[in-house]
Amino acid sequence: MSIPFAQAGAADQAAYWNGPGARRWTGRDETPDAVFAPIAEMLCARARVAPGERVIDVGCGCGGTTLELAARVGAAGRAIGLDISAPMIARARERAGAASAAEFILADAAAHEFAPQWADLLFSRFGVMFFADPVLAFANLRKGLARGGRAVFACWREATRNPWQTIALKAACRHVPRLPELGPEDPGPFSFADEARVRRILSEAGFERIALTPVDLELDIAAGGGLEAAVAALQRIGAASRALEGQPDDRRAAALAAIRAVLAPHQRGMSLPLGAAIWIVEAVNP
Repeated sequence: MSIPFAQAGAADQAAYWNGPGARRWTGRDETPDAVFAPIAEMLCARARVAPGERVIDVGCGCGGTTLELAARVGAAGRAIGLDISAPMIARARERAGAASAAEFILADAAAHEFAPQWADLLFSRFGVMFFADPVLAFANLRKGLARGGRAVFACWREATRNPWQTIALKAACRHVPRLPELGPEDPGPFSFADEARVRRILSEAGFERIALTPVDLELDIAAGGGLEAAVAALQRIGAASRALEGQPDDRRAAALAAIRAVLAPHQRGMSLPLGAAIWIVEAVNP
């Protein structure tokens, strides 16, 4: 199914998230939900999600955060999950069933025609860093946000502050080609790492009362499942998963062995905690 895009770069992102990205995330969507559960909990608390509210979950993926938001707003509220990945939206709808307060829309955040001032809250767990034109996307999202409505999202800080990604990637790249280098403003996981850039984007999009809170934490990459669960998780999420995509079996096997070896010293019982650093970003629609 084709959808309208605001610019060509969004179509490029859609090609990835309807192809390799979707293949990794769908079918094992419990992996990112479990690993990132502490962050989703922080975001919901910071957003003060309340019964009866209406929420737009941006870059909802397979719907885990949207379903959590729907549970929090209850039958009197509504949670809309938005994503450009058709396989992920299909999986989200499958997970939701018919009895949920959640709805899922396949659309580009920069081009979708939102009901004016419909939402009380814009929410995202790592779904906004891939916008081809983030000012355009946030300006369009703001059209769907009520006056005085709030935006709350999480994005990654610098790669050097996120060893949960870099440790595995360095190990993998001994055996597979390195990922192409991205510019600081190219769409990608770390494109919102710079505080000044995030403030500029949101300000130009019309938001006010912009605040960024740095949070340092440890993520249990194994989600309580031990070393092999951690290795499996990093084949689905994070930079190493992209480096492994499409590699020959022998190179992939060697890279996974290297990842396993570098992770093993970090194991604590059945957990495998690794450092992570995020921004929790808040803003208000005046």
